[in-house]
Amino acid sequence: VSSGSVMVPCPWLTEVAEYAKAHPDADIGLHLTLTSEWKNYRWGPVAPKDQVASLLDPNGYFYSDVAPVALHAKPEEVEREIRAQVDLAIKMGIHPTHLDMHMGTLAARADFYAALVKVAHQYGLPFLAVHVPDAREKMMETLLSPKDFILDSLVMFDNRVPAQRWTESYVDALKAIKPGVTYMIVHLGQDDSELEAITGGHSDYGAAWRQRDFNAVTSEKFKKALRDNHIILIHWRDLKKLM
Repeated sequence: VSSGSVMVPCPWLTEVAEYAKAHPDADIGLHLTLTSEWKNYRWGPVAPKDQVASLLDPNGYFYSDVAPVALHAKPEEVEREIRAQVDLAIKMGIHPTHLDMHMGTLAARADFYAALVKVAHQYGLPFLAVHVPDAREKMMETLLSPKDFILDSLVMFDNRVPAQRWTESYVDALKAIKPGVTYMIVHLGQDDSELEAITGGHSDYGAAWRQRDFNAVTSEKFKKALRDNHIILIHWRDLKKLM
C-alpha cells in the first residue's frame, strides 16, 4: 500500500492542507494521534482540553508513550479527540483517504479500537486493520463490518537492523512478501538541523533513521525489488472503492 498520512494536532498542518488543496488526487490519510513522544517538541489535543482531560499529562500535552494512555484515557474521550482530528482536517481542506494510528495507541485497548472503527464507519473511511494470529483477531471480528478491508500483513523495521544493512533489509522484506495486501510502514525525513532538533535524544525514529528510510525506499535496489517480485503498489483510495 502506497500512501502518506498526517498528524493533525502537530505544527505544519496548514502546509499539508495547502498541498491537499493543490493536489486533490493525493492519497493522504490521518495518522490519528494520542501521544507526543519528543522531549522538546510537544503537542496536545485538537478537542478542548477540559473535554479530553484523561488524555493529558500533568503539563497539558499528550502522554509521551502508549502505556500511560492505555492506563488513564477514557474511551469516550478517545473518540471525542479522534473525531475532532478528522473534523479539523476536513475543515482545512484535507479529504482523508483512510485512518491509521500513531504509535499503535488505538490498538492498545479494545475500547480504543472500537472508537476508531466507529468513527471510520461514520465517515465512510477505510482504516488500519490487519490479520493477526492472536486474540486480537477475534476482537476485530466483533467490531468490523463485512465491508471493512483487512490487510493481510504489516511490515515495519526496528532498531535491530544495522544502519549499513538498511536498504538491503527492505529488499529482503520485499522478497519475503506473500500474495495478498501488505502494508509497509516507513518514516521518511531528511537528516537536517530541523529534524535533529525535533528528534534529539531519540535514535529510534530519529533524523538519521528517517533519512535511511527515505534513502531505502527511493533507491534503485528497492525499485528493482518491486519489479523483480511482481509487487503492485496500490493506494488507500483503491481500497476505499472496494468498500
